Amino acid sequence: MKYLYRIVLLLALSSLLQPGYGQQRPTPEVVSGTYRQVPFAEFIRQLETQTRYHFYFNPAETDSLAITAELSAQPLPQALELALRGTPLQFVLDEEEKRVYILGGPPLQATVPESFFQLATTEQTAQETPVVPTERGTGRVASVSAAELKRYEIGTAGSAAPGNKATVAGHIRTQTSGEPVIGATVYVEALKVGTTTDQYGYYSLTLPLGRHELRLRGIGIQNTRRQLVLHGNGKLDIETEEDIIPLKEVVIEAEKDKNVSGMQMGLEKLDIKTMRQVPTAFGETDILRVVLTLPGVKSVSEGNTGLNVRGGTADQNLILFNDAIIYNPSHLFGFFSAFNPDILQGVELYKSAIPAKYGGRLSSVLDITTREGNKKKFSGSGGVGPLTSRLTLEGPIVKDKSAFILSGRSSYSDWLLKLLPGKTFQESSASFYDLAAHVSHAFSDKNTLYLTAYRSADKFQLASDTAYRYNNQTASLKWRHSFSNKLYGVLTGTLSDYGYNITSQRDAATASRLAYGIRQYSGLADFSYFPNARHTVDFGVSSLRYNIEPGSQRPSGAESLVTPNVLPREQALESALYASDRFDITPRLSVSVGLRYSLYQALGPRAVYQYAPGKSRSTSSILDTVQYGAGKVLASYHGPEYRFSARYSLTDHSSVKLSYNRTRQYLHLLSNTVAVSPTDIWKLSDAYIRPQVGNQASMGYYHNLKSNTVETSVELYYKSTRDFVDYKGGATLLLNPHLETDVVNAMGRAYGVELLVRKLTGKLNGWVSYTYSRSLVKANAGPPADRVNGGRYYPSNFDKPHDLTLIGNYRFSRRVSTSLNLTYSTGRPITLPLATYYAGGAERVYYSERNAYRVPDYYRADVALNIEGNHKVRKLAHSSWTLGVYNLTGRDNPFSVYFKTVNGQIKGYKMAIFAHPIPAITYNFRF
Repeated sequence: MKYLYRIVLLLALSSLLQPGYGQQRPTPEVVSGTYRQVPFAEFIRQLETQTRYHFYFNPAETDSLAITAELSAQPLPQALELALRGTPLQFVLDEEEKRVYILGGPPLQATVPESFFQLATTEQTAQETPVVPTERGTGRVASVSAAELKRYEIGTAGSAAPGNKATVAGHIRTQTSGEPVIGATVYVEALKVGTTTDQYGYYSLTLPLGRHELRLRGIGIQNTRRQLVLHGNGKLDIETEEDIIPLKEVVIEAEKDKNVSGMQMGLEKLDIKTMRQVPTAFGETDILRVVLTLPGVKSVSEGNTGLNVRGGTADQNLILFNDAIIYNPSHLFGFFSAFNPDILQGVELYKSAIPAKYGGRLSSVLDITTREGNKKKFSGSGGVGPLTSRLTLEGPIVKDKSAFILSGRSSYSDWLLKLLPGKTFQESSASFYDLAAHVSHAFSDKNTLYLTAYRSADKFQLASDTAYRYNNQTASLKWRHSFSNKLYGVLTGTLSDYGYNITSQRDAATASRLAYGIRQYSGLADFSYFPNARHTVDFGVSSLRYNIEPGSQRPSGAESLVTPNVLPREQALESALYASDRFDITPRLSVSVGLRYSLYQALGPRAVYQYAPGKSRSTSSILDTVQYGAGKVLASYHGPEYRFSARYSLTDHSSVKLSYNRTRQYLHLLSNTVAVSPTDIWKLSDAYIRPQVGNQASMGYYHNLKSNTVETSVELYYKSTRDFVDYKGGATLLLNPHLETDVVNAMGRAYGVELLVRKLTGKLNGWVSYTYSRSLVKANAGPPADRVNGGRYYPSNFDKPHDLTLIGNYRFSRRVSTSLNLTYSTGRPITLPLATYYAGGAERVYYSERNAYRVPDYYRADVALNIEGNHKVRKLAHSSWTLGVYNLTGRDNPFSVYFKTVNGQIKGYKMAIFAHPIPAITYNFRF
């Protein structure tokens, strides 16, 4: 009996263990509905509401497909067969993941045979299988490839003890061109550990030994993954598919949660995609115009590309082009930016928490990097507009190892001047061009060389009288060496040269040529060290040598009676060393600390005037002159620059961030105009003009909505500036041998709040930004004669409290979209003449306090229509048209306000550059 009980019990247990016993078999997925010419995307949406499956498809293959079917409680596979009958589409169901893949082409399989999984070393390259859409409802396609299913053995099995960690590192590149992917996220979701690729597409990740799934996502690429078995340190390079994009232009983008989870605050990234979403004057794609739509970034006037970031002056922005400094980033007096977007890889604008590797400016860093060029095949792109044309060519030198990219742009604007009324305009001419070239070569996995050269030139002549010419030239040479998976360094040498000359031929006896030039050489050594997944350490050194020709005036022509006047050269050396560490204390809390120490020395040969103590510096108070020989130090400044930032994640969709940074600036831009002008001069710090020192504290709250498709943020900041350069009344800046007599050291402060709401996906997308800010100056040091407005704070030239921008984009189809840009800001401050009076037998003008009034508020509306060619992959060239209207309402926003004496009365005049709607049409192509 006892054995009988045991037999019965065993039978019962075995029946319980039979498949399906004790659990209900899954109910077959069924769908119902009557569909009459329903768009494919809407049909799929309705299937998703009736089933537990997620559907993945390529919108480019289905945007013109309509479904007609009668379904009555039919199983999902049968329903799909009926709906797709007569179409070239195939489908496959993944029961385990509850996914349905739909794609044109050969039949697909949801599983692969066991023999497919073969061990691979990191040196092998996987061959990819047909693509399968993997992002639901986004219109993006990614490839489910052999590389995603293959198991990669990293390191040598048994070389490390169990429980230890190892580092996997490598480069992320695009499959079609071999260019690096910047800012891509590489992470292991199960461990909540990840990192991002740098400007070279390099990543380094330290993980426990064992098996991991490495996931990759980024801007402009399809999400992918790799299966790893980590035995020890090793290398894994990854090639990714690009998203389907019509033309490479520029658009603001971000990863889904980068604004919340990222450490950096006050950072805006621009990536090469489509800048046509921001309409601009004459249809010319303009990266600086896009930057001006961001919160906290302003410009003083219409048509000006000078940036005023968080209350700072235009010279307080460090503009880098592959690490070489650009001193004048504009063409035609500011109407066009100096950068051709076709050659750009990415742009980063740092408004706060400036990394320790950057120095020399107070307000911001605009870091512009070029693409490396197509390492796979020869290609090109370009465009033709009403005023400019551009062409970019690129291709491999040695396939998969080296590539070149060459870009050129030129204007032909004289025809427009001929159409304007008035002899002055019709006899004028204006033109510019820019050229950029970049070459990269990988000698090995550890050594890569990069060479960049850039040149731009402008010419403007008004009524055959005065001719303005100015040019930029830069070059940079980089050598990148990987010491190990955890450490690499970059040695950089750069040359930056900017100069202008103004030739006046109005009168042969007074004909002259005014010239100015600045040249800078720099050497940098930057290192990045990744000790583990929680630390990222950056450190390095730099040195810059300045040579300035502060001005010269020479006769022009044999009949000229002008006496030559050449100011002595200025020279200086600026050096720095820095170190910073980003430390993830917990998954929610991260901090970054850094220290930069800079040293500046003004060098001879030079004469330094000595002034009477306690008196305002002027020619009448000069007591003596001290001569300094070549290489002698006539003034020296140094000091620490602190960096600190922290991020705390409140939830997966919200975080708060804090930052503080101190910066020093040893170079100053002196200008007698409000807008940036080619006649401005750069002045080095010396015994009297001290370096500017700035401190900025920022705090922000970031929150994402609707599955990270809507970003919201609020940032508050406060800045203080010491030894801000301001001018005395009636200051003379050009050809002044003692500039210290016309400038004063002032104090500045700025504060504000920036609001941003941005929708990244969907047919309707864009952003709204609002900024309330103040920028104030106080000059109360020294004798009473040097004080401005009685030593009280007054608005700076770029104090514009309210600024509101709306960028809206609506896509009617994959080929047609429209864009709208609305901009409003408070008018800038101005000093007005209030009355005239007689003193010493002469009539004089009595002015208001400095910047006591404002010009009218600024408002502008722009629209654009973008029409793209068909998206066939196999075609000779891809093209698009952009039709736009700049200043749709024809508002006469003031470019400048000036005053003239007419019949004994002072009258004010407003000059508007774009007082009427400006239509434009641009043709873009890519092959």
